[in-house]
Amino acid sequence: MRIDIPLTLIFGPLIAFVITVLLIMLLRPVAKAAGLIDVPNDRSSHKQPTPLIGGLAIYIAVACAYSIPAVMGLLPINRGMGSFFIAGLVVVTVGVIDDYRPLPSSFRFIAQIIASLIMIFGAGVVLDDLGGILPSGEVVSLGWMSLPFTIFATLGVINALNMCDGLDGLSGVMSLISLIGLLLVAFLGSAISSAYLLMLLAAAIIGFLVFNLRIFGRNRAVVFMGDAGSMFLGLALTWFAISMSQGAARIITPAAALWFLMLPIFDTVVMIFRRIRRRRSPFAPDREHIHHIFQMAGFTVNETVVVMAAAAMIGVGIGLQSLDMRAPEFSVAGLFAIAGLLYMWMVMRAWKFMRFIERSICRRKSGRRSHENRRQNRDAAYSGEERRSGKDRRTGYRRKPVDGIAPIEVDVPRQHSGSEEYDSTSDSSANY
Repeated sequence: MRIDIPLTLIFGPLIAFVITVLLIMLLRPVAKAAGLIDVPNDRSSHKQPTPLIGGLAIYIAVACAYSIPAVMGLLPINRGMGSFFIAGLVVVTVGVIDDYRPLPSSFRFIAQIIASLIMIFGAGVVLDDLGGILPSGEVVSLGWMSLPFTIFATLGVINALNMCDGLDGLSGVMSLISLIGLLLVAFLGSAISSAYLLMLLAAAIIGFLVFNLRIFGRNRAVVFMGDAGSMFLGLALTWFAISMSQGAARIITPAAALWFLMLPIFDTVVMIFRRIRRRRSPFAPDREHIHHIFQMAGFTVNETVVVMAAAAMIGVGIGLQSLDMRAPEFSVAGLFAIAGLLYMWMVMRAWKFMRFIERSICRRKSGRRSHENRRQNRDAAYSGEERRSGKDRRTGYRRKPVDGIAPIEVDVPRQHSGSEEYDSTSDSSANY
């Protein structure tokens, strides 16, 4: 296999990034004119119609960034890579159609199953075993169940990532963290071909996040990923998590691979459990995901994304550390199960959890406002020359009445005691 290292490390990802940015800029007006937009509803975190072209741009950019050097003979063209892009094309096409005009869930599932079958029979990427997750260390072979289990796992991850796509930048950031974790594993395991494709995916996502995150002074996303993007990235994550954890040349254990997808798996399993418990459809939309809980507790969109990203990085870190320590797979899987139960316990008590966070955030914001008020009142009591001379500091920032004007009072926020009941009329509680 011939892969030009400078191209792998620099030019390929750079091509993917540039193509993603250019495509988004070119497709935005086209999407608005064609009606390929997300119109806000009562569950939306945005207020304006937004183009749904991020996923399409990511797929085209990755395909072009791989195809150009492959045609030049710098990259291998094999059945596995071809199957990856064909399977991706299936879910992206159905995703774009669904973004334009919502399809029945059965259509999406059929497309995801077809993509899974292409992955299994076209590239040979199949979940043959679960690793040595038994206390004895014996490998759990799936046998005849490998085919349905692989399809089930693929559909689970695809829809898990789709369900997490509820805030500006959230799904893209979480996918990026998981891909970077798998990229490190691929490099350490000398899986250069997989590492190169993972780099292209990561670079394309970064190009998308330039328009999707609330940065550069923007208070909203410019474009969304859409179902096309979430399904394609979910397929890609499943593809590499399975391909690198199976066979004699595996470079990651199946138990460790779970940690790279920790938050999407936890959130989806708990949400499905809650909906079934309430006798609702497992795929019925609601506002009970973990990112919704943080928002109801007073976190901004960017703060929520940062917290969720930190949790995702912890999961990836645990997975990498387990590989470095060569921890028993039984222990790694057991710790994952314990973390999942803890997550379920927390989310099932979302009201108490939200109340606790809300009080903490309100105290933090109250303290911040108090500091700003004190500084503004202090500055108003002295002239610029007096502040530069240090007179305000020498007098302890106390100003005597001048020309009959009373000293400026500083607002001190009332501290809530542990026994006090929190005011339910606050903004965040009212929004909830």
